[in-house]
Parts: sequence; structure tokens; C-alpha cells
Amino acid sequence: MSADTVRIAAVQATPVILDAEASISKALRLLDEASREGVKLAVFPELFIPLYPSGVWAYQAAKFDGFDDLWTRLWANSIDVPGPQIDRLIEACAKHDMYCVLSVNERESARPGSLYDTMILLGPEGLLSKHRKLIPTMHERLFYGIGPGHDLSVVETPFGRVGGLLCWENRMPLARYELYRQGVQILAAPTADDSEGWLSTMSHVAIEAGAFVVSAPQYIPRSAFPDDFPVPLPEDGQALGRGGAAIFEPLDGRPIAGPLYDQEGMVVADVDLNHTLTAKRIFDVVGHYSREDVLYPPAAPSQAPGGPLRP
Repeated sequence: MSADTVRIAAVQATPVILDAEASISKALRLLDEASREGVKLAVFPELFIPLYPSGVWAYQAAKFDGFDDLWTRLWANSIDVPGPQIDRLIEACAKHDMYCVLSVNERESARPGSLYDTMILLGPEGLLSKHRKLIPTMHERLFYGIGPGHDLSVVETPFGRVGGLLCWENRMPLARYELYRQGVQILAAPTADDSEGWLSTMSHVAIEAGAFVVSAPQYIPRSAFPDDFPVPLPEDGQALGRGGAAIFEPLDGRPIAGPLYDQEGMVVADVDLNHTLTAKRIFDVVGHYSREDVLYPPAAPSQAPGGPLRP
């Protein structure tokens, strides 16, 4: 590989449900596996530690009763960021000289209560960024608080500028635009969406951003749930997340690795970051194609929030 080329991976893995320690141990094994393949950036699915509350069953939490046991176990197996469990993952990144994007159920042990759907970027240097999901989607709002919004960031790494958004945050134009403004070159997208529409979104984001996009969804078969899982699950035996891990390039939005369905696995691609410059020569959404002077002029004092873009 040239100096401008880096090997990246979308890790389609099933969490050890409601077991944070076992899920972290699995993440460590997968980082070791990715390192042996020469991967420098590995992206894990949304809420890999220790469970994503799927809309297939989690909507029942709206009834107030019947979910206390699940909530208690979920909180007990969530993690503090930073914290000792994160330190173990940082040590692995340092050992392998690689970087990792991981999404976790985040708690604050100093103030037991709310949980957050949180994405972190780890590297040999430590915890490089932490982002709490801006708006939990639909049934997710029964479990997670909203993010503060000031933590959308792109981090300079030795191989390029890395940022990310969680699942349907990638449908939020202004959230995407914030990362574009910061010059993202590799955009990580941990997700729970296994639809064809999601792949179309990822293709568009790659073109719009002029960046490589790493989509890391969940593969969660019914058999992954423990026998003592405390709330009812569908009886049809179907997977509660089919996966579809893929990596998209910035010129045409083509998948250059994946999509991978119906199994655990890792999709890997060698990406040349010079292609992000080529893409932005053609279309730079925060450069020669931005026109913020037209679309976001200074608002008149009398202009109400949510009014027209132009006075």
C-alpha cells in the first residue's frame, strides 16, 4: 500500500447480549483479528456493548411496566466513558497500533440514571472523541437520553481525518454538514439499519461528503439471546438484525467491500485518501458548492427560528 492508502474494516459482530465484560472480550479478539489482517481502523456496530434495543421487541417498553428487569441489567452492563473497560480497549489499540470506532450503552456511575447511545473513537493515544446520539430514533427514546450536540467532531489520525454519526443521524443534513465542515475523510456509521434504503443513504453520504463511508450494522440472530432474557421476543426464530456491512467510495458512491448479510464477519478495503481530493475537485459541499452566503445569510432580527432560509 502507498503512504496515502489505509486498510479499514466494518466489523459485523453479534454482542454477547447483556454481558459487557464478555462483549468487550469479544471486541478485543476482533481487534486482534483485524490487526493480523493489516487493518488500521475498525468500525463496530451500533450499541455493540452490550445490546441494541430493537424495535421488533423494545417498543413494548412504552407500557411502563414489565421492563424493570431489562433496564436494571442493561444499566449494570453499560459502561462509563472514560473508564477501566475503555482503558482495556485503548491498550489493545496501542498494542496493535490501530484505531477503533465503537458504539456503547454509556452510563454515569457517579450519577446512576440515564443511558446514552454513544460512539467513541479510540487509538493508541487514548480516547480521542466521544459523541452521544443527538436524537434517539423512535423506540430508542424509551431507553436513551438526547446528546448535547457540542461533541460532533472529526479527529486527525496518522492516516486521515476520521469522524462519524450514529445510524439515522446520517439522515440529518445539518449533522452531516458539521462533519463535512471539519474535513472528514473517513466517515464511520455504526447502525442498526439493515434495509436497502440504508445502503442508498450510505452511497449518497459518500458522494456528498467526498469521503469513504464505513457502514457497520448488526447481525443479531434470535439464538444470540440468553434463555433468561427478561422480556418477550418474537417466536419466528428470525434474525433481529441481518447486517449488511459495507464500505463506500467517494466518487460514485459504490460499495467497494460488502454488503455482507446473515452472518458475522468483517468487510475490509484498502482506501486511497487521494480519492477524497479528486471527489472534492468535482463537488465540494463546504467549498465551491457550499453557497452559505445564499443559503445561510445572517438572519434578520425579526426572522423567526424555522423561517425561510432567505429574508
